[in-house]
Amino acid sequence: MILDYLQVKSAYQLKVVPERREITFLTKLTGIAQLWRWNEESNRSEQVTFLPDRVVEVDHSPCGTKTIVGMDNKGDERQQFFLLTENGAVVKPLTDAPDYFHYLGGWSPCRQKIAWSSNRRNPRSFDIFVQDVESGAYEEVFRYDGRTDPIGWLPDGRGLIFSVQETNIDNCLYLLNLQTKEAQKLSICNKHARYHSLVLSKDGQTGYLVTDRDDNTKALCRFSLRTGELDKLVHDPKWDMEATQLSPDEKFLAFTINEGGYSVLALYSLTEQSWKRVEEAPRGVISSLAWVNDDQLAYTLKSPTLPGDIWTYTLSEQTSRRVTNIGQSALKDKLIEPELCTFHSFDGLEVPYFLYAKDTSEPAEKKPVVVYVHGGPESQIRPEYHPVFQFLANEGFTVVAPNVRGSMGYGREYVQLDDRRKRMDSVADLAWLVKDLGNRPSVDPNAIGIMGRSYGGFMTLAALTHYPDLWAAGVDIVGISHFKTFLENTGEWRRRLREVEYGFLGEDDDFFEEIAPLNHSHKITAPLLVFHGRNDTRVPVSEAEQLVADMRGRGQEVDLHIFEDEGHFTEKLDNHITLNQKISQFFLEQLASTNKIEE
Repeated sequence: MILDYLQVKSAYQLKVVPERREITFLTKLTGIAQLWRWNEESNRSEQVTFLPDRVVEVDHSPCGTKTIVGMDNKGDERQQFFLLTENGAVVKPLTDAPDYFHYLGGWSPCRQKIAWSSNRRNPRSFDIFVQDVESGAYEEVFRYDGRTDPIGWLPDGRGLIFSVQETNIDNCLYLLNLQTKEAQKLSICNKHARYHSLVLSKDGQTGYLVTDRDDNTKALCRFSLRTGELDKLVHDPKWDMEATQLSPDEKFLAFTINEGGYSVLALYSLTEQSWKRVEEAPRGVISSLAWVNDDQLAYTLKSPTLPGDIWTYTLSEQTSRRVTNIGQSALKDKLIEPELCTFHSFDGLEVPYFLYAKDTSEPAEKKPVVVYVHGGPESQIRPEYHPVFQFLANEGFTVVAPNVRGSMGYGREYVQLDDRRKRMDSVADLAWLVKDLGNRPSVDPNAIGIMGRSYGGFMTLAALTHYPDLWAAGVDIVGISHFKTFLENTGEWRRRLREVEYGFLGEDDDFFEEIAPLNHSHKITAPLLVFHGRNDTRVPVSEAEQLVADMRGRGQEVDLHIFEDEGHFTEKLDNHITLNQKISQFFLEQLASTNKIEE
C-alpha cells in the first residue's frame, strides 16, 4: 500500500549543541516537524519541542544552554522566534509579528543576543536587527532595500557578516560594523557569483567558503578578511563543492562534493594542504555538516533506500556510524536504487536523469512511465527517498526524474541555459526525454504521465500545453500557470529576484503571454490533477484557481484540491498522505491497465 511508503520518517537539519555531547535534529515523527535531540551517552533520541505548528529553523547558543527555534503558521513561512531554556521545558516568544518574515542570523559570542532580518518596514526590504534574548529588546542595526540574510557574528562580537541576494543565483557578502552601523562589501565579492557556506577562523581573520567567482563550478576557497586575497584549495571543473565546516582545532575542513547528485564527503588538511575522500561514508545525499569535537564529524544522510538519519564519522578510527534510526522502514527490501542516465536534447545538450524501475531487464510487456520535474528552477533532483517514486516503481511503473537545463549542480553555464526567453528550451528537453524513453523496449509511449511541484508545476503545465500529444496524465502541485500573474501577485522582494530568471514585468510581457499555460490550456488533452496550499506565499493559490476555472469552463477533465492549512510545502503528515495517495491513485487509474501492471 502507498501508506506504507508515506509513513516512513526521516531526521534532518542536524545541529550540534556546543559544550555538550548532544546532537539535535528535526523530524516529523509526531506528524509535524519538531525538534528532537540525540544523546551519545544514553544513545537515545527524545522530543524537545511540542509546538502547535512546524519548527522551521534552529540555533543553539555558544554555551549550549539556550536554543532559538523558528515556527511558522500553517505553512506561510512567516516564522516567529522562540527562546528555549531548561532543555526545552521553558518556551519564551521573542518575536510577535506574524505578518512578516524573519530569518535567523545566529548567536553573538557573548551568548546574550541574536541577529535576524525581517521585512517589517517594507514588504520588499529586509532590515537587520539585534535582539537581547533575556529582555526581548531589539534594535534595527541596518536597513536595506532588498533581501538580506545575516550569516553570523565576528568572533569579537563587533560585527556581523550578512548576505545580499543579487540575482536568482548570485549573492554577495557584507561586513556590518555594529558600532558605526555601516556595512562594507567583502572585497572578495568583486564579481557576480555564488558565495556560500562561509565559516570563520577563531581569530576572525580568515574565512572559508565555496564560490564560483572564478570558475564555472564552485571551489573550496580560503580568504583573508583583511586583504581580500582568495586562495583556491579544492576545485573540480565538472562538479560543485557544496558545503564546508571548520574543525574546532582548525586543522581540517570537512566538505562535500556534488557528483551528479550524489554527495562525496571529503576532508581537507590545513596543515598538509591536501585533501582526501571519506570512503567510509554511505552513498547518498549529505547535508548539515557539523563537528561534534576535533575527532568526530556529524552529518545527515539520505538515499533512495535510507530515508534520512544522523551519521557520525570518526577521523582517528576512519569509521562512519549511523546514530539515529528515524528512517527505519519495513519496506527496506523493496526500495530501489535509481539508474543514472543521460540523453541528448534538441541542440545536442547532454541532460541527466534518474530512472527508477523494479526490473531493468527487458520485460515481456511495456511499462507506463511517470516523469517528475523538480522545482526551483535553480534546484536539482537528487537520489533521496521519494515515497511516490518507490511505490510506483514497485507497482510496475518506470519513474524518471530529469535535471533539465536550468538545474543546479552542473555549473553556472548549465543553470543559466533557461533564463528569460530561453525558457521553453527546458520544456523542449522534456519532449526529447520522451523521445529517448521511447527507444527503451520497456516503455509504453502511450502511457506517459508528468508531474511537478512549484516551478516543476509550470513545467508540467507547459509540457501538457505545448506538447499535448506526448502525455496521458498530468499532476500540477503549487505550479505557475502564468508568469505575469505570478510575478504580479508574489511577494515584492521575491519578485525582484525571480524576474532575473523568468523575465521582467513590462519588458517581457509579450513572452509571458506567448508561453503561458493559462493561454494554451484548451490544448490539454490529458486528465489533470492540481494541488495548492491556501497560505502559499511563493506561488499564490490564484495560479491554480485561474487555470482550473478556465479548464472547467470548457468541460475539460481537471480536479483541484486546496489544502487550507498549508503553504508552498505540504508539511503536515495527514496532508502529505492525502496528496500522495491521490497522486498515486490518479496515475494508477490513468496510466495502468491489468496487462501492464503487476498484480
